Amino acid sequence: MVSIEFLITSLIVIASPGTGVLYTLAAGLSRGSRASVVAAFGCTIGIVPHMAAAIMGLAALLHTSALAFQTFKYLGVAYLLYMAWTTLQERGALQVEKETGAQSAAQVTITGILINILNPKLSIFFLAFLPQFVPADAVHPLPQMLTLSAIFMLMTFVVFVGYGLFSASVRDHVISRPRVLTWMRRSFAAAFVALGARLAFAER
Repeated sequence: MVSIEFLITSLIVIASPGTGVLYTLAAGLSRGSRASVVAAFGCTIGIVPHMAAAIMGLAALLHTSALAFQTFKYLGVAYLLYMAWTTLQERGALQVEKETGAQSAAQVTITGILINILNPKLSIFFLAFLPQFVPADAVHPLPQMLTLSAIFMLMTFVVFVGYGLFSASVRDHVISRPRVLTWMRRSFAAAFVALGARLAFAER
């Protein structure tokens, strides 16, 4: 049984601005609606390892091992700074394209996956989040956790697609104004840097 509390909490967590939301918005603005859906899919797939780690108890390692957490964390910070740098470039993450080919779709997917994989806070979040909605006296907790995880992933994909399609809908207005595009690129780069800084100072 899925509780309304789980659905509401999940929606708040998913809809809150973060790296996945930011990247999906950037994909929709720079490459259109198809790319935004691809980005949403990549970001959704990127949370699978964290959910698996939480379900299997591996996330506890990140919570107890300072070295493991710090290593994973700074890989994530480095990748976010890389995203900020490429966003500022003409051929970076916010390059405006007329169409999204197979290669660029693969790149968008991989980037979305990496953005969420390289965030150790997600594993710890799911370690603390999922068990709260599984009854303590549950005879078979694993199927329940898998069901909740699948629902969370579905909600993530739907919400991110919504974000992406909205950004894609205003794409024409943005690309017809070069100065707006320039400031938008700078704003996204600054946001990636800010998220990287927040992750850098995150504690276990």
